[in-house]
Amino acid sequence: MQEQLVKTSCAILTGVFVLLGFSARAQDLANADCSLALAFALDISTSVDDTEYELQRAGLAAALQDADVRTAIFSNGSPVMLMAYEWSGSNQQEVIAPWGIIADDADLSRFVAQVMGHTRKHNEFPTALGAAIGYGATMLQRASSCARHVLDVSGDGANNHGYPPDSAYRHFPVAGITVNGLVIDTGDASVVDYYLETVIHGPGAFVEIALGFEDYEEAMKRKLLREIQAPQYAQR
Repeated sequence: MQEQLVKTSCAILTGVFVLLGFSARAQDLANADCSLALAFALDISTSVDDTEYELQRAGLAAALQDADVRTAIFSNGSPVMLMAYEWSGSNQQEVIAPWGIIADDADLSRFVAQVMGHTRKHNEFPTALGAAIGYGATMLQRASSCARHVLDVSGDGANNHGYPPDSAYRHFPVAGITVNGLVIDTGDASVVDYYLETVIHGPGAFVEIALGFEDYEEAMKRKLLREIQAPQYAQR
């Protein structure tokens, strides 16, 4: 049953791009000269209240505008591509900011404005990490020309709905993708171990820890500086 659910999810996500008419835009993105494609996945499950969600969203926006992060982005040799989405239940993934090529300050400012202009879509669904990873892996296929592909998953809990991360890794297109974790530590030390053992995946994968939602911005800055630079071996 679980394996069939994953296969069904794969088919649905593949069909989404056709139904929304993404083919021409996807071709443009696939042909872009790009050093890094980086997708941000923000947790909006029931354990995350509206204040905590805003700390994630504003923290991501602020981290992207940090002077050191901007310098890293624009000294990367060629443009990067960014997108962001929010996730909770098995079928509750919503784009916060679509893929954008970040070649200069104006591009980055535009992406940040999209992040800040988004309104949370769900607040009553559980934690479906497998589906969140599968969705992110599918979205990264649209940035196929980039030299590196990274999925940046933030969360404060373990999977408790739908198929788990290991099923997503067996059934979705994850070859060459690095999945990093940003654990929001709210007092349950087992979540860090869960991300280390189950969530992160691929070359150079690592976990960054935010000491509560208030520390999200600083943790995201540290994480971005590691992700934008050349990949390293996982450090646990």
